[in-house]
Amino acid sequence: MKEASEKLRIDKYLWAIRLFKTRTLAATACDQGKVKMLGAPVKASKQVHIGDEYEVKTEAKRWVIKVTGLLHQRVQYAEAVNHYLDITPAEEIERLQFQAAAFFTGKRRSKIGRPTKKQRRDLEDFTGPE
Repeated sequence: MKEASEKLRIDKYLWAIRLFKTRTLAATACDQGKVKMLGAPVKASKQVHIGDEYEVKTEAKRWVIKVTGLLHQRVQYAEAVNHYLDITPAEEIERLQFQAAAFFTGKRRSKIGRPTKKQRRDLEDFTGPE
């Protein structure tokens, strides 16, 4: 009976530890080759064991995780992080921080999108009221 309870699919595990929002997205990532073990893509039905290491590509980040505990149900994030160890390389984390810093400067990009209220008023002062 204990062996049956220890069986856990990789798509269900990735969903339970909150790397993917839905189990369907986790299964799709497996089918597309975005989940790898030892460099080889894994199927969604692969059994997860404690000590396994997986490389997972999500929309936001490339994770390298080590399984420290099996989780059959989706739980709060604070509890879910206890069931895996994030061993993502430091250069990947630095790359993400650099991208985040470069993307958001706090200002609207010039000449893109609608004019600001100040720009609209300046334009109306220049052209005159209609």
